Amino acid sequence: MTIIILWLLFGISSMGILGLNWLLMKKVSKKPWRLKIDEKYRPSVSIIVPTYNEAQIIHFKLENLGMLNYPKNLTQIVVIDSKSEDNTIDVVKEFVEQNSGSPIKVLIERDKKGKSAALNAALTYCNGDVIIVSDADCFWPSDILLKALPYLADPCVGAISGPKVLLNFNTSNVAALENSYLNSMNLVKLGDSKVSSTLLFEGGFSAYKKDLLKGFDLYKTGSDDCGTVIDIIRQGYRALMVPEANFYTAFPVTWVGRIEIKVRRAAQLIKVMKTYAALLLKNKIKKGKGIILKNLFLYLVAPFAFVLFAACTIYLFLGYPKMILLLFIFLIPKLRFYLMEAITGYVTLVIAIILCILGRNFLVWKKPQDRALITREMLIQRHLIGA
Repeated sequence: MTIIILWLLFGISSMGILGLNWLLMKKVSKKPWRLKIDEKYRPSVSIIVPTYNEAQIIHFKLENLGMLNYPKNLTQIVVIDSKSEDNTIDVVKEFVEQNSGSPIKVLIERDKKGKSAALNAALTYCNGDVIIVSDADCFWPSDILLKALPYLADPCVGAISGPKVLLNFNTSNVAALENSYLNSMNLVKLGDSKVSSTLLFEGGFSAYKKDLLKGFDLYKTGSDDCGTVIDIIRQGYRALMVPEANFYTAFPVTWVGRIEIKVRRAAQLIKVMKTYAALLLKNKIKKGKGIILKNLFLYLVAPFAFVLFAACTIYLFLGYPKMILLLFIFLIPKLRFYLMEAITGYVTLVIAIILCILGRNFLVWKKPQDRALITREMLIQRHLIGA
């Protein structure tokens, strides 16, 4: 009887809490924004594009930014390269020469110290009122700034990000699974944003009010997006995920590629959550404590509850063979997907926690993979570049 009680307790503390959070955020996400959104808000912007061995796609990226429907006199583009080993810089310089009117500034780091270090170096050259970061493999709809920036008109909002949309979601089971996962996570982030703030930002589109941005990843979490949002929230401002800021990118089509990305991202998020925990203990965060505490539980406590839940489940299956009948719930397609994603997520977090304990460093860039998945035809089809 005791083992069953423990099984239920650990199950509720891991799988149950996760499901309840999704259901609540799904409901909250449908509520209206309580913001002063000004559709006429047109701040000057500096768009930072960090690069490292992006010769395959950087021309597409610059073409994409060239299609932005936003006043040219209010737009600055800063490309900063971290000592690429290919001809990324040559491609960028050629593009600038062929498009003499484009507002592109090209910077080259002396030493490759990591993405956040590159962004901090570029920040000193930015003159926009809003600083926007966009990875080289991410592409924007032409009206993204007109639709997304009005959210920053509210004085309570310090930063915004957008949902990731996969260009190749229909090319493999791996990409299709990730696309479904992203849809679920975007719903949760939208719900968190409407309550207070989301702690989870994306490198494809992250925009910050310059007067609040003291630097990227000040707490050395290894995450240039989520790690940067920490200080915005610490200052008492909201960080939002807005649907209008959606951007497009590709995703690996192999299980190994997906696992590598998941583990790396999870390890960064563990460090992000540890930082929030430390700031809360020091009473340095005044607003949005509820959302932060919820995420601390989901990322730092629930994974251990899941390990104990899994251990109890195995014990019960061995001691009570009829318990195996519970596996029939996996025959329900939609429920099977959510259960498998929850299990995968918790296993990934446990691995990430172990890597953090072992001192694994995620600050230095690695050579990007799977850039060949992005094709001109794919981008033209989505109207992200010209034909």
